[in-house]
Amino acid sequence: MTKVDAVGKLGLIAGNGRFPFLLLDAARAHGLEVVVAAIKEETDAEMGVRASADGGVRVHWMSLGELSRLIETFQAEGVSRAVMAGQVRHKQIFSAIRPDWRLAKLLMNLRTRNTDMLLGAVAKVLSDEGIELISSTAYLEPLLARAGVLAARAPDEDELKDIAYGVKVARGIAGFDLGQTVVIAAQACVAVEAMEGTDATIARAGALLQTPDEGDAAQEQTKTFLRRALTVVKVAKPNQDMRFDVPVIGLATIAAMRLAGATCLAIEAGRTLLFDEAAIVQAADSGGIAIVGEKA
Repeated sequence: MTKVDAVGKLGLIAGNGRFPFLLLDAARAHGLEVVVAAIKEETDAEMGVRASADGGVRVHWMSLGELSRLIETFQAEGVSRAVMAGQVRHKQIFSAIRPDWRLAKLLMNLRTRNTDMLLGAVAKVLSDEGIELISSTAYLEPLLARAGVLAARAPDEDELKDIAYGVKVARGIAGFDLGQTVVIAAQACVAVEAMEGTDATIARAGALLQTPDEGDAAQEQTKTFLRRALTVVKVAKPNQDMRFDVPVIGLATIAAMRLAGATCLAIEAGRTLLFDEAAIVQAADSGGIAIVGEKA
């Protein structure tokens, strides 16, 4: 178990989705004051409403590229520990930001501009300024996926074969920090995640198998695949830094799977966060989707 403090102040660097709100609630339940660095391009406006209703929460809105302002804000608030929670879309990181001088210098010194390299460098800068970036699961360990079958239906024999193949492929691409998700059908890789995110990858896989190519042979091949359901495999990186980019599954992922015709989801136990597991399982069960937690 990760050791967490029961008193004090926590900085929260908030991206999009429910993750920041779940972490905020957990930190407040531990008696922590929370100083939120809300990213204008990503964080839901509800964060401001939450702060207005809770004197233990203060929100500072800033753009993604304002690294100096982030540091100055946390230092002025007396924050010495911070956590990143919520997705920042990869295309935002590498194409939409207008970096301040500190971030521009950091970007120029990166050997490669993948997510791990960038966020690791940001964590180093924060540490040099007296702000420790802690695990994003520090207050949410009960939400980490358990090993074994998590939904009513267990994977069938074909899905188990797809999982075994998919785990190998997913861990391979995750090792290169390309993405964490692959979609498999009949032990063939249909889609690999890049910058678009898990749900968009699932949608792309569904579209690929639902649109026959020109020509009788191609159409027959596609029909064969259409008889094979999609299996989604999502893993952590081989050397996953739990401070950022931790795999997350929510209701939107199950909705994307149902639309794409996916029937099985395999995730990595102990290193994947399930947001509202009961609701996820209910949605999966109603769609006949198997969910399994794979041991690392």
